[in-house]
Amino acid sequence: MCDMNEFVLQERMIESRDWATVLFTFCFVLIAVNRSVFSLRFTEFSRLAISDKYIKIYKDSGNITNSFTISFFFVQLVSFTFFIQFLLSYFGKSEKTSWVTFVQIFTFLGFFILSKYLTEKIIATSFNIEEFNEQFNLQKVNYRTYIGMLLLPVNAVLFYNSAPHPIVVYSILGLIISGSVYSYLITLKAYQNLIVGKLFYFILYLCTLEIAPYYFMYYWFTKS
Repeated sequence: MCDMNEFVLQERMIESRDWATVLFTFCFVLIAVNRSVFSLRFTEFSRLAISDKYIKIYKDSGNITNSFTISFFFVQLVSFTFFIQFLLSYFGKSEKTSWVTFVQIFTFLGFFILSKYLTEKIIATSFNIEEFNEQFNLQKVNYRTYIGMLLLPVNAVLFYNSAPHPIVVYSILGLIISGSVYSYLITLKAYQNLIVGKLFYFILYLCTLEIAPYYFMYYWFTKS
């Protein structure tokens, strides 16, 4: 017979997911508000994968500081942060329910994007390519925001369920990378005339602001 004294009760620590529920709810509400307030704009934005009409209509550089763009920038930031945290947890580097890890990734990602944007503006001003830089950035932001919006419900499914099959994870990752590369190529094609006219500056811009930052971020993640 087993002695009852041999059984030791252990406290089971369960991470709260309430913080994530609040964030997901807030982001979905924000999307719903934008859909209601900017109905025509949202309609064109939601068709960005099959039509570039939104890019042509809202190509003015002032749109990068519009409330529509800024609110969706927050959604994008939350969405990519959740996905990065999921990947870290999937590979055993973190817990996907840890709000501390989320805040760390969110802060780092926000700082990285904003500092990169400000650096681009400084360099663009130095080389007198402000117009190209503003429009190029706006188009990249639009496509990146669109990917973030589509990724948000996927993040919700991944967060509240157990780890999916590796094929599912790598398929999602492959689609995100493919979509990002495709949107970048579309942006390059749209501004090819400007690029040819300022080829030297564009190569410098590409190496210093489009390749180097992501390389150093990858290096930092892998070494950490």
